[in-house]
Amino acid sequence: MVNLAIRVGVNALALWLTALVVPGIRLGEESPSLSNRLVTILLVAVVFGIVNAAMKPVVTFFSLPFIVLTLGLFTIVVNAAMLAITAWVSGGLGLDFSIDSFFWSAILGALVLSFISMLLSTFVPDPARPRA
Repeated sequence: MVNLAIRVGVNALALWLTALVVPGIRLGEESPSLSNRLVTILLVAVVFGIVNAAMKPVVTFFSLPFIVLTLGLFTIVVNAAMLAITAWVSGGLGLDFSIDSFFWSAILGALVLSFISMLLSTFVPDPARPRA
């Protein structure tokens, strides 16, 4: 349970930093108070985790020929699609997360989010990895 909370926190921080860096991605900007903004960021991170767990394996499987053909670069498009789906679901839930355009904002957001998540994951202990 603690590992899940840490992963949600890492996702929330990565999404928030991505929204700060990438123009066209907005996350929690309309919330007047800091507590409402933090709750929005955490809930969007939970939605993002659910979308990645439920849909990303299916989308990756069906796009496998494109991933092989582009030597893995198509995974950026898959990640951008997961961001766009998260924005769509979040909008339906009344959460303040939006992406202006798929091609520029979502693709650049997927690259930045992957990089930030990779950096943050180096500081989080992995319980599956044995310690030396």
